[in-house]
Order: sequence, then structure tokens, then C-alpha cells
Amino acid sequence: MSKGKLQKFSEMESFSNVFQYTFQNMKEAGLAFEKKGKWADYFGNSNPIVVELGCGKGEYTVALAQLFPDRNFIGIDIKGARMWSGAKDALQKGLKNAAFVRTSIEMLPAFFAPGEISEIWLTFPDPQMKKVHKRLTSTTFMALYQQVLPQGGIIHLKTDSNFMFTYTCEMVKANGFEVLFQTNDLYHSGFADDKILSIRTFYESQWIERGISIKYITFRLNPKNEYIEPDVEIPFDDYRSFNRGPRGQQPARHKDEDK
Repeated sequence: MSKGKLQKFSEMESFSNVFQYTFQNMKEAGLAFEKKGKWADYFGNSNPIVVELGCGKGEYTVALAQLFPDRNFIGIDIKGARMWSGAKDALQKGLKNAAFVRTSIEMLPAFFAPGEISEIWLTFPDPQMKKVHKRLTSTTFMALYQQVLPQGGIIHLKTDSNFMFTYTCEMVKANGFEVLFQTNDLYHSGFADDKILSIRTFYESQWIERGISIKYITFRLNPKNEYIEPDVEIPFDDYRSFNRGPRGQQPARHKDEDK
């Protein structure tokens, strides 16, 4: 591990808005997290809690917290070195409604009580084209999310990936979820001026510069005893090897690929 990462990990230990719990930590603690079901006490209010999964550098979490002071936002990621920048930015800006948890997404039920989260944001996740069970909009994760969302809890997906977007739309259709809005070209849709969707992360800006449209879908998750995986063939994205600049530069990646 590089010296820079070690310094960031060490510095984050002192951040009041960061909680770092690996699977081993939770196992040793008997899967107990003291703020589970008590996040309202931490934030000092009963405002809705919105979670960004795979938050990366935390840009989206911080931007949302600035836009909506009447909601609480929590960024979750397993990679602390990236999370450090968002957490530090939130502290410097004095955002009392933003926090970060360093853990795996699969551990969500260990950190939140049933219905404690009102909405989930998935911003540019790795589409995991060959691994359905790792895809953050797969039915595997829908079953996980229903443990922490209320009836009709909202899920948002922003993605550059046509594969991820198509798969998610088909999954939503197969399971009869209510679609609130969807578009395969966000910034040429009637929703482009919405202040939430106007937030552009570092990775999002990269895709836009390459002429790749941003896709968005938001839907309500209603608990089910059994979810249905869509039975469709979806072409893989073909632009991962597309070079942004002169030949020889590194190809662009989805934000989770190089974590």
C-alpha cells in the first residue's frame, strides 16, 4: 500500500463524519454497529436518509448534501483512499448532513435498520457485464436493498453504460416496479435542468466529453418474496478500450474498475 493511501487512512480515523468497518471488524464485533437504527441521533434530526452506494470520491454525496440541507446523505464505499477527498471536503464545508461509511455494500443491513434509508443512489457503477450477482441493480441486490428501504423506497441509477441501463430497465419491467422517470440521454431530456441531475461528477464529465450519453432511471422498490432476473440478451458495451486522446494514453474505465 502506498504511503499516500496510508496517510489518508490514518487521517480519516480522526474524521468525525467517517465510520470505517470492514467485514472483519464487524465479525469481531458480532455484526453490531452502534448507529444502526439510530442515525437520526447522529444527525440530530429525523430527516430522510439518502445513501449513495459505491460513492468513490464522494462528489455526489457532498453535492447532494449542499443542495438539500433538509435531508441526510451517507456515502458508502469499500475504498477509503478515494472517500477521503469527499469526507474532507464535507468537513471543510461544514456539512452536518453528510457522512461516509467505509465498508462493503453487502453489509448494508448491518448498518441500517429496516426502512431507515429512504432512497438509494447508484452513480456510475461498474456494469459487471459478466457477473450478474455483482451488478448493483441485479435481483441479488434488490433483495438486499429491501432490507433497509421502506415500502416504495426509491432507487436512482445514473450510468454511461448502455448495458447497465438496458439490464436495469428490463429488471424493473420483469418485476413490475413503478418507474418514476427514465431516459437514455439525460442531458437532452426534459429532466436535464433538474438541480439533482445537474450534478456532474469527474467520471460523468469524462463520458460526456467522449460523446457518450448519460442514462438515468428512477423507480420504486416494492418488497417481493422472489425476484425475477430478466431473460434477455444485451450487447456488451464496446467502448472500454476507447482512448480519450492521442494513441498510447490509458483507456477510460468505469469508476469501480480500478478501485
